[in-house]
Amino acid sequence: MSMAVDPGVSSRRDARRSQRPSAALRHTGDWARRAPLMPALVFTIIVTQLPFIATLVISFMDWNAYYPDERGFAGLDNYRRVLTDVNMVDAIITTIQLTVGVVLISLILGLGIALLLDRKFFGRGAVRTMLIAPFLVVPVAAALVWKHALYNPEYGLFNGLLTTVWSWFGSDNPPQPDWITQMPLGAIIASLVWQWTPFMMLILLAGLQSRPLDVVEAARMDGASGWQIFRYMTLPHLRQYLELGALLGSIYVVQNFDAVFTITSGGLGTANLPFVIYQTFYNAHDYGRASAAGVVVVIGTIIIATFALRTVSSLFREETSR
Repeated sequence: MSMAVDPGVSSRRDARRSQRPSAALRHTGDWARRAPLMPALVFTIIVTQLPFIATLVISFMDWNAYYPDERGFAGLDNYRRVLTDVNMVDAIITTIQLTVGVVLISLILGLGIALLLDRKFFGRGAVRTMLIAPFLVVPVAAALVWKHALYNPEYGLFNGLLTTVWSWFGSDNPPQPDWITQMPLGAIIASLVWQWTPFMMLILLAGLQSRPLDVVEAARMDGASGWQIFRYMTLPHLRQYLELGALLGSIYVVQNFDAVFTITSGGLGTANLPFVIYQTFYNAHDYGRASAAGVVVVIGTIIIATFALRTVSSLFREETSR
């Protein structure tokens, strides 16, 4: 006796059978697309994550090369010493002062230059290229230029300019300050501002060129002044770009080592956290405490980078919604 087969059931079976190969093919295709990226992923993990894990493990150890027999587990003692040691606390304060000073001054100067470059004038492309050049200079080379070509009290450009200006007024005794000795932290901030202002300018110029120009023209036709347009339209539009520039600048400046090492060698109260870590590791050979300080810097950088990524994602969402 034959039984009748429901055509609906058979059609669903056929649909499931037809879907199985397609799902397997999609799975295979996904892995085929991911496979070329696997070597890069493995390389990134080996280069970045394994050293950080090793640093994290060493940060919990009492490990000083001068006392090899006393190596052992220290728990949180290294972190306690990092956060309570006078030199470390001074380095943290110096790092904050250096980062805040460089980022704020670079943002203000970058905003002014971006507003000027947003206008049309002859040779604007060449001017942009020349203004970007400081950011492309190798950090150590830039620090050497500022230390010897500009700050040197005997043959530096700054004292040469002072001598020239004083000679215009008939004075034979122009001031010849030792810039690095008299203003050590300011000397480092000035060199870093010169290097990071082009970076801020590029970000803010991109923000200015993404403004809705029809709204700006409508505001001008309604009688709004240049200051009102800047205050109520341009500045609110640039808020996220200002945040992005500040966050990205903070990520890099908080890790700066080249300028401090080259210009002052960490003396005169200019030793920041990266320089103190360098001294603790290579001079004092206290690997545990240096690793703990490095972990503290990494945690601070991750916190700043998290805000930076959120700002970038919000910018992308805003652009795609237009």
